[in-house]
Amino acid sequence: MLRLKNLLQSKTFFIISLIFLVLYVFLFTNVIKYYSKYTGEETIIEGKLINFKIDGDKLSLELDAKEKVQVNYYFKTEEELKEVKNNLKLGSTLVLEGVFSLPTNNTIPNTFNYKKYLYNKKIFYIFNAKSLRIKNNEVSFLYEIKNAFFKRVKSYNLISSYMEAFILGNKSNIDGDVYKSFQTNGVTHLFAVSGMHISFLVLAINSLLKKLKLKENKINIIVGLFLAFYMFLIGFTASVVRASLLYLFLMLNKKVNLKLPTLNVLYLLFLLLVIINPFYVYDLGFIYSFLTSFGLILFSKKIKGNYVVTLLKVSFIAFLFSLPVTLYNFYEFNLLTIFNNILIVPLVSLILFPLTLFTFVFPFLEILLSWGFKVLEIISIFVSKLSINIVVPKINIIFIIIYYLIIWLMYKKGFKYSLLLVILIVFYKLLPYMNNNAYIYYLDVGQGDSALYVTDKKKVIMIDTGGKVTYNKEDWQLRNSNYQLSDNTITFMKSLGISKIDYLIMSHGDMDHMGEANNLVKHFRVEQVILNNDSYNDLESSLIEVLKKKKIKCFKNIEQLDIDKNKILFLNTGKYDNENDSSNVLYFKCNNFSFLFMGDAGVKREQDIMAKYKISNIDFLKVGHHGSNTSSGKDFINTIEPKYAIISVGRNNRYGHPNAEVLDNFRNSKIYRTDINGTIEIEISDKLKIKTYEP
Repeated sequence: MLRLKNLLQSKTFFIISLIFLVLYVFLFTNVIKYYSKYTGEETIIEGKLINFKIDGDKLSLELDAKEKVQVNYYFKTEEELKEVKNNLKLGSTLVLEGVFSLPTNNTIPNTFNYKKYLYNKKIFYIFNAKSLRIKNNEVSFLYEIKNAFFKRVKSYNLISSYMEAFILGNKSNIDGDVYKSFQTNGVTHLFAVSGMHISFLVLAINSLLKKLKLKENKINIIVGLFLAFYMFLIGFTASVVRASLLYLFLMLNKKVNLKLPTLNVLYLLFLLLVIINPFYVYDLGFIYSFLTSFGLILFSKKIKGNYVVTLLKVSFIAFLFSLPVTLYNFYEFNLLTIFNNILIVPLVSLILFPLTLFTFVFPFLEILLSWGFKVLEIISIFVSKLSINIVVPKINIIFIIIYYLIIWLMYKKGFKYSLLLVILIVFYKLLPYMNNNAYIYYLDVGQGDSALYVTDKKKVIMIDTGGKVTYNKEDWQLRNSNYQLSDNTITFMKSLGISKIDYLIMSHGDMDHMGEANNLVKHFRVEQVILNNDSYNDLESSLIEVLKKKKIKCFKNIEQLDIDKNKILFLNTGKYDNENDSSNVLYFKCNNFSFLFMGDAGVKREQDIMAKYKISNIDFLKVGHHGSNTSSGKDFINTIEPKYAIISVGRNNRYGHPNAEVLDNFRNSKIYRTDINGTIEIEISDKLKIKTYEP
């Protein structure tokens, strides 16, 4: 035992095991490729239901069939929704009819990659179900208990979403706007079942069993069995597995008298879990959980003082160790996160979470708990409005290594070296300004238009925002998600270090061109907004009201913008009786490369442009009206002779864009399409570099 103890504490073991782990993870996640057991041609699948979520008219399933399969199904009627809701049970055997589709990569760079996310869970296909049948509703004893928990939690009318979060680890049903405030405040970790929740549950069970005068060995066995069941109940999420197994490992360490330091036990657990599943290293919950635990254990001797001081230090250390992960994935952080935790953590950990457990047993407490959550929501929404968000462009491995070396220096020499972290972050924030190249991004926003122009002096011009036409739905069809189409655009812009838009230009007032303007104005400081020369429609009027409240300047009838040494010309040719022909048409040069943006301008407008302006030899043409046959007339294309034609168009769109005849008009041009090529990135220096982000 002594030999084992010495081995597990030796630097040699640590170095060798760490090198092994890095090579092991690289081999199993990058070199070895995993493939589906399905061909993709199957139209019927059968499997066991292991997870599901109902959101409005959408049912999302995770099915254990030949392999794990992600399933999407849309209810046709409210009656069908109710029937499935009442009969669907975890562990049931389902038969589904539909078609397989491959998940897609992120087509806007530096945003969430759904295909990679599913691959890391060994899910290769999405099954789009047209019909669903419950073949067998008889489930195992463990699943019966799990379903009983789910049914109990969902039976609460006022607080079921928080019950699901605190007891079952499902945060998806918390109101979208409220949850966004939790994200802004940096307190979402409180709603992911992890160390705090496990510690409280174990403490409660221990106290109860000690009162029953059970011996320590029996208590340990019962606690171990409870944690095993709870991991099963939650679905073996990374943070719960880490918290539960760490408790069990520490208990075992004490029992067999190894007397290993807690940090060594944590590392052994990390080693074991990554060997079991190397894809854990891509799980954000897993990374956050281990990093914050490592930080708190490492600095445990420095966490002293009264309750408030201790909480402040814990919050600061957790923030410090998790910051690189936050920056790598979300490109910004809230300076007030540390103080928000001091305000919100005690409310949740000391009052709301314990009360949630009591309410689960005693339902009459529901009204009291609902008041508590309303207070939490009011505080969170209010505090989120005071947030101080710092945007930092996408960091790299060099940043991460230097960052944690500085933390090690702080651990050895003191917190005075934290100033080096500030210098490091400021340096990376200013890094984009050291790049003298200009960039234009034709963003893949589906069936819409949006482009981003970042000048060599880092002025930011956005031309259209994209937008999705929505249709009226009945109440039962409405979804909780507050996701907006431009959220990916916002994430991408922040990954470039952008926190301000100098000019937001709308080609015209159609939804697919300016439907996301309000969301962009909400997330960025906007200097000026430019609309077209037509009269304002409802969408434009709505935007103008927002601009007035934010005191943002808004213009129309613009002829040119002077940006650095370049000019953006507005090719105005008169008034038109339709929104499309009234589009702002933009022409500019960047390092002698010419760019033309046509909006949705039609053939009539093209003829007027040819008559008024002598434009030819265009390098990049943003094709009018998504490649519709109402635009891109043969005479116009032959006159301007574009080298590259960019068509912004949605995949499998119902309009049949782009038109075959229009594509033929561009036979002398290199065509890029957002539905095929994803976002098209143009890097401009003395020469051009073109990069695409295919789905």
